[in-house]
Amino acid sequence: MLHRLPMIIVCCVCLACLCADKPAEYVNDFEKTPLGKVPDDILVLSGPFSVARVDNNNLVELAGEPIDSYALLFGPAGAVGGEVSARISSASSGRRYPEFGIGCNDAGGYKLWMLPGQARVELRKGDTVKTSIPCRDWKSGAWMHLKLRVAKEGSAWKIQAKVWAEGATEPMQWALSVDDAQAPAPGRASLWGNPYSGQPIRYDDLRFTPLQ
Repeated sequence: MLHRLPMIIVCCVCLACLCADKPAEYVNDFEKTPLGKVPDDILVLSGPFSVARVDNNNLVELAGEPIDSYALLFGPAGAVGGEVSARISSASSGRRYPEFGIGCNDAGGYKLWMLPGQARVELRKGDTVKTSIPCRDWKSGAWMHLKLRVAKEGSAWKIQAKVWAEGATEPMQWALSVDDAQAPAPGRASLWGNPYSGQPIRYDDLRFTPLQ
């Protein structure tokens, strides 16, 4: 029995390494997060983000001022493929509208942006728009669901996205889709916001589900 012990140890170590390399699912509704700060597992890249309580519900709030472009990272580091989702709410002010989105593969990765002032949603890689579609479902002050998927299919990568209003059924089909022959860089999921209306942007029910 003793001469088999080293082999057993090696197998266990290898199995532990494989488990450690697989990104974990991330879910956060902020109900257990103290108000006035963000959880320790969230990295704020820029912007006045904090956990607030609105309508008896904890959420992450990006202040409406100062007006600029802001972002934070969440979920496991080193993820390549996965699904990112969140629900986001903000309001217009006169003819000024917010812009907001979700992303994956760190700050330079893929992003799903909602542009209410242009009644459009865009799928971007970094700051480059890859495709866009009209979207008139957004209403000032209402919640919108955003979902972004990055998955390898054959030798290429498929990036897909969809949005839908709170209370509506999630669409079966992806509304936006592009292919990319280049593998995405490993990285975390992200939230984005440009509070151009001067109103806060609110984020809730963050989720990252690894696929690769």
